[in-house]
Amino acid sequence: MARRRSSSSSSSTGNTTAPAAPRNRTPQAVRMRRRSFGDFVKAFFAFVALVVLLVGVPGALAVSVGWPLPSGMPSLEWLKEPITTGTFLHILTVLVWLAWAQFTACVLVEIKAALSGVGVPGRVPGAGPSQLLARQLVAALLLVGATAASLTPGLSQLGHSLEGNQRGTVAAAEQTPGGGLFAQQQEQAASTAAALAEQATHAASHADAGGSTAKADDTKYYRIQPPEGRHHDSLWEIAERHLGDGRRYKEIFDLNKDRVQPDGSKLSEASLIRPGWIMEMPGDARGGDLVEMPEAGGSAAQQQLHDYGKAGGDQAGGGGGHAQGGGQQGGATQVSVPEQRPAPDQQTGGHQQHATATNTTSDAFGLPEALVGAPLLAAGLLGALGRRRRQALWQSAFGAVGGRRGMEPPTPTGDAADAHDALLVGADPEGVRLLDRSLRGLAASLAAESRPLPTVYATWLSNNGDLHLQLAQPSGNPPAPWQLGQDQTFWMLARTDAERYEDVDAAAPYPGLVSLGTMDDSRLLLNLESVPGIVSLSGSEADRAAVFASVAAELATNGWSDRMTITLVGFGEDLTPLAPNRLRHLDGIADLVETMEAETRQRRGALGAAGHDSVLTGRTGPAQHTRWAPHLVLLAAEPSADDAIKLAELAADASRLGIGYLVGTDSGDLPGAAWEMEVTGEGKLLAPLLGLELDAQLLPVAQQRAVVELFVDADPEREPQGPATAPPFLVDVSEQGRPAVYARLVGPYEIIGLDTPDGDRSALLHEALALLLLHREGVHPRVLSSALWPRGVTDDVREALLDRLRAWLGTDPDGAPRLRTDNTGRLTLAKSVVSDLDVLRSLYHEATQGRGVDSRAVRGRLLTDALVLVRGPLLADRPEGRYRWLTHEIIDAQLPLLVADIGLALSEFHLVKDRAEKAIEALGAALNSAPGDERLWHELLRATHATGDTARLQALAADLVTRSGARGLPPRTEALLDELLPTWRDSVAAVG
Repeated sequence: MARRRSSSSSSSTGNTTAPAAPRNRTPQAVRMRRRSFGDFVKAFFAFVALVVLLVGVPGALAVSVGWPLPSGMPSLEWLKEPITTGTFLHILTVLVWLAWAQFTACVLVEIKAALSGVGVPGRVPGAGPSQLLARQLVAALLLVGATAASLTPGLSQLGHSLEGNQRGTVAAAEQTPGGGLFAQQQEQAASTAAALAEQATHAASHADAGGSTAKADDTKYYRIQPPEGRHHDSLWEIAERHLGDGRRYKEIFDLNKDRVQPDGSKLSEASLIRPGWIMEMPGDARGGDLVEMPEAGGSAAQQQLHDYGKAGGDQAGGGGGHAQGGGQQGGATQVSVPEQRPAPDQQTGGHQQHATATNTTSDAFGLPEALVGAPLLAAGLLGALGRRRRQALWQSAFGAVGGRRGMEPPTPTGDAADAHDALLVGADPEGVRLLDRSLRGLAASLAAESRPLPTVYATWLSNNGDLHLQLAQPSGNPPAPWQLGQDQTFWMLARTDAERYEDVDAAAPYPGLVSLGTMDDSRLLLNLESVPGIVSLSGSEADRAAVFASVAAELATNGWSDRMTITLVGFGEDLTPLAPNRLRHLDGIADLVETMEAETRQRRGALGAAGHDSVLTGRTGPAQHTRWAPHLVLLAAEPSADDAIKLAELAADASRLGIGYLVGTDSGDLPGAAWEMEVTGEGKLLAPLLGLELDAQLLPVAQQRAVVELFVDADPEREPQGPATAPPFLVDVSEQGRPAVYARLVGPYEIIGLDTPDGDRSALLHEALALLLLHREGVHPRVLSSALWPRGVTDDVREALLDRLRAWLGTDPDGAPRLRTDNTGRLTLAKSVVSDLDVLRSLYHEATQGRGVDSRAVRGRLLTDALVLVRGPLLADRPEGRYRWLTHEIIDAQLPLLVADIGLALSEFHLVKDRAEKAIEALGAALNSAPGDERLWHELLRATHATGDTARLQALAADLVTRSGARGLPPRTEALLDELLPTWRDSVAAVG
């Protein structure tokens, strides 16, 4: 449990003297102010003024002047007419109409904000004084209404400017560790304890004197207080003050969930508590700012309390949600939840909804929920795994490791197969792409305006795809298309605007962002690099390890950073295969302290020499040095007292240097911790002083091992296990092996043996069949649905498609369906459904490892038949926007290598018999599908040299030089040309 600090911010920033004692944050009793006669007079005159301005002005203009604009299109003769007094009168009338329209818009905006309680009203462009006048009139009119107690800050603080109302909810509060810091913390804790003791003594004496009429079983209420400075009320603090334990905030939530508040809104999981709301409290609540149920009647506030109590009953209760307020307490920076906009469509509202819906059913499908519900982590792991498999495939093909050329990587089994399916289901590569492009685009726009990057503490990805950056402090207006969010410390980018971003040449501005969990369908990414000090994580060792593993895996594989160093201490030695170039493991804290002391000195010197204030200024502008990449330290074991002090001293300047520290602790009391979090056994990530309770993103041990197994099996440096692996599905290539359904995938997509489905579902059925044909080992139903509907789909829609697919494929002569389900629940195709890719693989395998090994004639025929099947790239005519799941596959790398292997084998077959022209013909056919394979060009040079035609060889050399462009020929190609044609440079120069 994170320790409780003072509940108010210290004002001693920059002051070396003893800090002032914290203010007493105990709210005062609710004042039940009665409406005076003057209030009604003001409301009456405000009503009259609004009627005159909104109705009287346009009426007077219509009667006295009429419509000032011409009724038709004016001619050129109109410009020659003399300017009269009537002309000026009409111009003045147009201006008055425009002013009236602007004032009317201001009134509507202020009324909407007042009645909805959404916070500061939006600005009407160019309004200024008009909006201020509208605000004052609307406030005076609503002052006597039932919603007066819950007016938003923009209306209740008359006389304040709009900028004054939009105070930031986040501020940097860097603390210098060491003796001064610890003395300050102790003094603040002592002052807070004294204040609480004085409050308790006062409450007890007041109760003994009969000053309190509350009884243990009386119903008590609390009215949410308006913001005071940067402090906002929260249910956690209310429970801590009045129930003695912040964790009991759920009891308050259960009592008040879905009950109508005075402003007409309700407390729900997706909303924040608002000033003026009334909370019914448990019977054992204590405190001077609580009130009992009043008698009906009296003031408006008393009537609201009475009505709210009557509205309780069976409406209250249920749910386990939460509502956290903002604020900053005791130097702990507040992380607030951004205001949410409703998703435009529940079926296509973004991948966040898809991931959430998937979580509820993942157990029934046997997939790890930890991976299914982590879309950004899954996308990073899946992308890194794909790159690793391609690298292994290329190295194998080019002879670095023999034995697997043109074949599939090892098929995952058991837990590894489930983990791979979970990654396919949960991954949101589109979300990662939008996040990366949006952040880089923001950095490029700020650099173009010569503005520094703002310090970002956290990023929220909302359920509809909007991106919210939470800044450390207000940094002005963001560059378009970014907009200010709920206040000046939030920059917001709508998903529709993010989709218009293109790739830009800018360094990744915030590579230290990492997912911690979800709250109200929004995903929180904490910027570990920017935290002013250490982030501590308490909880059981196993729970902490799951959080640390998730953070390490996402940082190592995410798609929104260029390069970084991640140091793991006390855990994670087995995680290094995920990203050997990023992850490093240290044995102990002593090695860590020594390493970080040296790097801290080095970075300070580098920043000073470059003239930068922080790494953020080094990532934008003309410099963009790669040395400003972050170094994130994940220390799972709790350090000793001496080591903790050393780490605190190092972390004091860490955010400026691009270094972040996440440190585990058993006690939750870590010196120098700027932010304190706790992970519970129920999978919650708590940060009371930050106002957060998240559903934590975890990577348990079983899923860690399964994911690591996938990466180890794809390691390009790993020696092949045994002989070359056979294709996952071998076809009978004899005349008796004619299939019932034959799909041509290599080139344009065609299906032989089935009627074309009618209607709009034909494209979906074809795509589903293509996915199944490329995975003869079986496809999990959830993987199939996530591939066809990346943004999610309901179970009944998926089952309806599978029923149509079964009906379309039909049955074999023995009555067995051609679409089946194996014992693991995965969908498989019958052997009677075959693709040309299956035939291509089978022909090559039979030629090189089957009958063709002992028979030269059979080998030549099989290789020739295989090369004839190649009609172009895979699914050459696929419609735009579909088959996006191919980005997760390596077939785009496998097919060209397989075609090249076939061409090389057939060329060798002909060259043995001195049939150079036949070899050249085979190599040319293979180059049509694999033009970038250097092996084919080398063999083509040898075959052309075998013809003895020097001029032809010189022309081929000149063609190769032209194709290579500014990069020049590869070294091995140059060496081969030097061997075959020593004068090739002179001949190429002559041609040039």
